[in-house]
Amino acid sequence: MKTIGLLGGMSWESTQSYYRLINEGVKERLGGLNSAKIVLHSVNFAEIEALQRAGDWQTCANILGQAARGLERAGAQCIVICTNTMHKVVPHIIKYVSLPIIHVADVTAQALQARGIERAALLGTRFTMSEPFYAERLSSYGLEVIVPNQDEQTMVDNVIYQELCIGQINPSSKQQYLALVNALRDRGAQAVILGCTEIGLLINQQDSELMLFDTTLIHAQAAVNFACDT
Repeated sequence: MKTIGLLGGMSWESTQSYYRLINEGVKERLGGLNSAKIVLHSVNFAEIEALQRAGDWQTCANILGQAARGLERAGAQCIVICTNTMHKVVPHIIKYVSLPIIHVADVTAQALQARGIERAALLGTRFTMSEPFYAERLSSYGLEVIVPNQDEQTMVDNVIYQELCIGQINPSSKQQYLALVNALRDRGAQAVILGCTEIGLLINQQDSELMLFDTTLIHAQAAVNFACDT
């Protein structure tokens, strides 16, 4: 079994989901008392979030790059960044390590393709929804990406940072998200990508008739496959 390096803490609420899902996946694959070989570096999200707000992505990249280098020195054989938004700085992080980075947009696009999806809506932080780094990566797989309008993006982003990242699950926010999912379906979306690792804490497939692709589940499974495949 190969060792997985997790870059987490963004937020720790979703990082614990990664840890659980990866270990559950390894146990399912290998049985018995098997669990995942994981090295975890968990950052202080308050520092990262302040840099995001300030637009200081270079410092974010330096922090995560140095953390990734530490994971490699500790024996990790791949890097899994436990957040969608910070994949924005992957082009900088790769300069710090020789390890493969399992990119969340790549494995998500592959999951969409496997289900025959050609047009998908993207939910996430305002950075993920409004900037090209994520949608363009999806589009490189031939997918058409639909994003919410500006007011909808504000609502989605506020719920992520002001509620989900601090462990608050509010029924009213859930209803707002599900109403948005329905609106995106009416705009032609065949599926919705839950492109923030916290969104799965709020809504899941049982809540919607439209297919939802939870990037946390997809990303964690890709890590399991990396660790267990010889």
